[in-house]
Amino acid sequence: MRAPFALAALLIAFPLQAQESAFKPLVDKAITAEVGDLEKLYLHLHAHPEIAFQEVETSARLASELKKLGFEVTTKVGTTGVVGVFKNGPGPTILVRTDMDALPVTEKTGLPYASKVRIRDKEGRDVGVMHACGHDIHMTCWVGAARVLTQLKDSWKGTLVFIGQPAEEIGSGARRMLEDGLYTRFPRPDFCLGLHASPLTPAGLITYSEGLMMANVDTVDILVRGKGGHGAAPHLTIDPIVLAARIVIDLQTLRSREIDPIEGAVVTVGAIRGGTKHNVIPSEVLLQLTVRSFKDSVRKHLLEGIERISKAAAMSARAPEPTVTVSETEFTPALYNNPELTKKVTGVFRSNFGDANVKAMPPIMGGEDFARYAKDGTPIFFWFLGTMDQKRWTESKKEGAAPLPSMHSEFYYPAPEPSIRHGVASMSLAVLDLLKK
Repeated sequence: MRAPFALAALLIAFPLQAQESAFKPLVDKAITAEVGDLEKLYLHLHAHPEIAFQEVETSARLASELKKLGFEVTTKVGTTGVVGVFKNGPGPTILVRTDMDALPVTEKTGLPYASKVRIRDKEGRDVGVMHACGHDIHMTCWVGAARVLTQLKDSWKGTLVFIGQPAEEIGSGARRMLEDGLYTRFPRPDFCLGLHASPLTPAGLITYSEGLMMANVDTVDILVRGKGGHGAAPHLTIDPIVLAARIVIDLQTLRSREIDPIEGAVVTVGAIRGGTKHNVIPSEVLLQLTVRSFKDSVRKHLLEGIERISKAAAMSARAPEPTVTVSETEFTPALYNNPELTKKVTGVFRSNFGDANVKAMPPIMGGEDFARYAKDGTPIFFWFLGTMDQKRWTESKKEGAAPLPSMHSEFYYPAPEPSIRHGVASMSLAVLDLLKK
């Protein structure tokens, strides 16, 4: 295996701040020629979403797009993942990632191309499926960047590794691809780039964090046990619903009374499942939690505290001990943008899009398994791409106006054409600058 290309060498060779690059007109021309077809691709992806590890048709479409451009394509990496390699002489290797999975959300946008897909989830419930997190835009920009970069291959040297990753929404896709040899079977990247749609900023605005950007994410199940019986005779039971309610309230003291107020921490109970009938006290209730933290020490405190509080509540009610399960497969580590790479790429963005359209942001409690590509010190950079229609965004800022829908909302939809243009341009220009001759 060749030695990694040094980031420091790139930073010495090319200044962080410059005038608009010579690539910008070429990229804009290529995007203008492609944007109509890319928008059709976006509409197709939006209308045909697939959930985690079921992205069969989606991954086949992405593989087909790369093959047409001359990439060497491997499918079924990490279950449904796609890896495309395009070698163009000596130089750095850059990994460009898109995620592919949708969410079990029933779309309510009213768009003519809205998803009508429905599935049975793992609990057997009939649910809708929707790209409520913008992965359809991510994939479209990824395909667009691949088209632009292959068209401009005479302007750069190096290797592209374009990956379509499954299961970002459950925090498992990046881990699966790495375990399946992403960094051993294919050229190991010197840099990794990724973007994410933002529903709360206007199309054309790029936001990012240097260093810490996103949180550790843990998925926790608490199986609360009691003693079932008749609802008219609660004294003969140990009611797990009341016990679960107590645990939910007590868990909030972890954040409010045990963690330093200036530290980032979240404990959210996202689901409570228990009971079958009005007059039956069940024997079990399941609590499902998402737990967020910036620091590993805070994460450790939260997870230990959840188990302690749950067991203490059960003991106080003379109930059987609950089972607290922290998912190993759905854990996502905090995302940390490499500072040097961040400075370089955001310098490219500022010189090409203007300072007003490139803004630093504080870290957020969201999670992103793109963080896993920093394995063994590989530099990564991840940014947010504004996707909201400018008029709609402006209207939302007026007094009394309804707020914009957030990620994972059944009402979220991006403005396709400007989002695609800016996403393809930002990704293409970042790669071209890192690989330019």
